[in-house]
Amino acid sequence: MEKHFLYVVLTRTNTMISKAVQLVKKDEYTHAAISLDEELNYMYSFGRKYTYCPFIGRFKQEDINKGLYKFHRNLPIIIIEVEVSKQQYEDAKCLLDHFISHRDQYKYNYRGLLYSSMNKSACYDNRFLCSEFVYYILKESGIIDLEISRNLVRPQSLLNLGGRIIYQGSIKSLQYRNSHRKSKEIAFKAMDAI
Repeated sequence: MEKHFLYVVLTRTNTMISKAVQLVKKDEYTHAAISLDEELNYMYSFGRKYTYCPFIGRFKQEDINKGLYKFHRNLPIIIIEVEVSKQQYEDAKCLLDHFISHRDQYKYNYRGLLYSSMNKSACYDNRFLCSEFVYYILKESGIIDLEISRNLVRPQSLLNLGGRIIYQGSIKSLQYRNSHRKSKEIAFKAMDAI
């Protein structure tokens, strides 16, 4: 029987918001993203629209080799592989496709960030925090229910998914590992073509 997996990616960036969250909550990880593939080719979250401007946030596809990840190469990162049923995987993919198709309708939940520091609920249909979004995908797909307001779910909370940690360390080492793997795949494809 074919197995299906989702990948939850937790990092700690060096941004002002990340440093504030770390200072207040003492969390090791302050950003969350979700991917349908282990190589993280398609990784989704809510974050900065522009790398150098922290004031405009939105739904976005993230790349482990670009943006903030590129400029802060020694960030701590953990990748959690979550085994799911075929239906749960399809449901998560359908939800992600919806966000991708309607990306302009979604904004960052700044009020939810402020309210979460006071342990108050602040959820909106079109606004999400990064961890709120990952949790929303997991909950609506029937994978996990933490039974709290989704804006109160922090990246650190997602460590309790019960999945398998497939990588933990520096993002720099992960970038090297992924680029090395891709160059090997290209070499194998070239050999197959001969």
